[in-house]
Amino acid sequence: MTKVWKSIGATLAVGLLSATLIAQTPAVARYDNQIQTAVAHKLAAKKQLSDIKSSVQDGIVTLTGSVDLYQRKLDAAKLVKKTSHVEGVRNLIAVAGPNIPDAQLEAKLDRKLSYVRVGYDNTFDYFALDVKEGVVTVEGQDLTGVGRDEALADIYSQPGVKDVIANISVEPVSPFDDGLRIRAARVIYRDPVLSKYAIDPARPIRIIVDNGHVTLYGAVDSAMDKQVAGIRANQLFGAFSVDNKLTVEKDSGQSGL
Repeated sequence: MTKVWKSIGATLAVGLLSATLIAQTPAVARYDNQIQTAVAHKLAAKKQLSDIKSSVQDGIVTLTGSVDLYQRKLDAAKLVKKTSHVEGVRNLIAVAGPNIPDAQLEAKLDRKLSYVRVGYDNTFDYFALDVKEGVVTVEGQDLTGVGRDEALADIYSQPGVKDVIANISVEPVSPFDDGLRIRAARVIYRDPVLSKYAIDPARPIRIIVDNGHVTLYGAVDSAMDKQVAGIRANQLFGAFSVDNKLTVEKDSGQSGL
């Protein structure tokens, strides 16, 4: 008898689960027509997004078509996500625009990112770029998150960018690290050999501090300059480690900003 009741209980549980799933699907799908109308109206109202097509199933909006800038692709998804009852967005929009050679596109982005946060804390930010078939991979570390956002905005709005892979971390908040950054900047830029790197605001020696560990990035004019920077950084009181990743300008094969 116990086995019979267990079997009946299991059957009832499966039945209830199926009924719940069946009930949920119409509850989500019942807004599909409303969502489709609202999304189509929103896209048509934006001239730059008017060529984008949408379809809706169970509250999920699929976007197709093409735009001229990667930023437009992001804008379309953001616009749709704000629509009532939308459960998610599948962004299949293609980025058309010009086809720019990777080396040329990387050089343009290099220059843009070099001037991100100039006059503020760009000495303590670092970004590295790589471009393949219009897909931009950007890595690095940022002190506050503001530099990261500005850098990504520049990349998103650059003609020729087809997709973006962003791996930029924000350095942890720490009074100890803040003090170490200031001391590192002083010992490096007060050295007569290295002071020239403070003159051009787009080409500082980048000082990244993460939980007491110091890393130097950027490009310098000579092997001697790299060596001197490493010596000065290793004299820092309180630094747990120093990693000198400076590249000599003529040997630099990858973008470092």
